[in-house]
Amino acid sequence: MKSVLIATKNKGKAKEFEQMFQPLGFEVKTLLDFEEIEDVEENGATFEENATIKAETISKKTGQVVVADDSGLIVDALKGAPGIYSARYAGLEKNDEANIDKVLKELNDTPEAERTARFYCALAVAFPDRETMTVHGTCEGMILRERRGHNGFGYDPIFFVKDLGKSMAELDPEQKNQISHRANALKNLEKILSSFIEGVD
Repeated sequence: MKSVLIATKNKGKAKEFEQMFQPLGFEVKTLLDFEEIEDVEENGATFEENATIKAETISKKTGQVVVADDSGLIVDALKGAPGIYSARYAGLEKNDEANIDKVLKELNDTPEAERTARFYCALAVAFPDRETMTVHGTCEGMILRERRGHNGFGYDPIFFVKDLGKSMAELDPEQKNQISHRANALKNLEKILSSFIEGVD
């Protein structure tokens, strides 16, 4: 079985990638399998830059094909925030609840029609011997006024998927993996999968 290293220690993300890649015939490894690899500083100005920095750094260290993602929430009324700072929006520590609280507070006086937002995911695939590829995917929605649902992670409880009439956290994993920003980014990756597969031992 071909293997791919997903550059994350986030168990939620790792599980999502595993559910996406396994049907394609890939054994999924994550940074949880490589505890000796230190966190990579993501100092890019865009999601794509951050994903590329992470993928290329880890590919050089391991000699493997590495898929890295950088993703976050873009809220129109907040001029694109939290954006690339989504994971640490409320401070340096990655605290989902504090991040959600901050977004809800900042949107407290924002009317429903102006609470539009999207999840954005950039995927970078770094190869030991060829140029890095990047793709992206989005998922459109609205920001709720309170949390709904207990699935998922991050901002899922306050992200309302209009077409489904549910928050992201009210969807089961199979539903989420059909419509999520990461799923859409992976679908875009699949379009160039032939060259991707050729680069995997």
